[in-house]
Amino acid sequence: MSACDDIMGAIGKTPAVKLARLFRDAPFAVYAKLEMLNPGGSVKDRPAIDMLRAAQHEGKLREGSVVVESSSGNLAIGLAQACNLLGCRFVCVVDPRTTQANLRLLRAYGARIDLVSRPDPATGEFVPARLNRVRRWLCRLPDAFWPNQYANPHNAAAHQRTTMAELAADVPAIDYLFLGVSTCGTLRGCIDYIREHGLATRVIAVDAAGSVIFGRPNAGVKRHLPGIGAGIEPALKPAEGVHDVVTVGDRDSIRYCRLLARRESIVAGGSSGGVVAAVAAYRERIAPGSVCAVLLPDRGERYLDTIYDDGWVNATFGPAYLATLRSGSTKGDNDPCDI
Repeated sequence: MSACDDIMGAIGKTPAVKLARLFRDAPFAVYAKLEMLNPGGSVKDRPAIDMLRAAQHEGKLREGSVVVESSSGNLAIGLAQACNLLGCRFVCVVDPRTTQANLRLLRAYGARIDLVSRPDPATGEFVPARLNRVRRWLCRLPDAFWPNQYANPHNAAAHQRTTMAELAADVPAIDYLFLGVSTCGTLRGCIDYIREHGLATRVIAVDAAGSVIFGRPNAGVKRHLPGIGAGIEPALKPAEGVHDVVTVGDRDSIRYCRLLARRESIVAGGSSGGVVAAVAAYRERIAPGSVCAVLLPDRGERYLDTIYDDGWVNATFGPAYLATLRSGSTKGDNDPCDI
């Protein structure tokens, strides 16, 4: 290893590990890319620095500039991290689903936080309301830079250039790639890499119940976990290249987060639990002998007050689900619900 000039030089090159215990009886192998090991704690470090560097190159961003963005947490942390090193100020527009841990991290980086407390009245979603608040900031600060993660091509390009390139090098001949979707930057970037290199990898998009990205089969479902799904259809959503879509609910994500922690000692965020739950749901459609890969976007320490807290789970989903969750997370090797 060589020394880095600053923390941004440590972004990327995250390892892939086999989920040998959680899927030990499956007729296929599953490898997980641990994006929580980026310095800012998530996969969003990659597009954060790429979008800002591109803005610098294009003359849209300079030392002393203000960056304004809407984020549920991870991209905000990546941007706050980078803004400090670039000499910029950062305003982050968040909503009530942003965890307290993420808010504390943002304050530690010196970011200004603007909380949107009410969803958009027309859609009932927070993302449109957050974007409207961003536009108000841009009216107040006409020289501010908005990365616009939902439409910025450098979001996807970062994953094409680094994330998927690393994964393809570490786990050759991937048959199925499971990716959680929100801005669709990761999804589009990985698909662009697969297409560019003529790979046979089938991409399975993992969306949240109630999200509008790939339709809304569960309209009216309240989403409690950030990081997966969205209240708008992002401009970066690829027109082709998605082989299939698996929809997961909050309960699925929480259960598999806890199973990851207990069986693999990987404490990950909600979207990570969601993609692992999707592999389990897709099990019967995965050809024996296949190699599967999943992207685990962020670390679970930011969700200790929610996903991993029995009190929050009880208050949010009720005692019956909590009892099921406790039982399913602690049963032995012969648990019929295990994968």
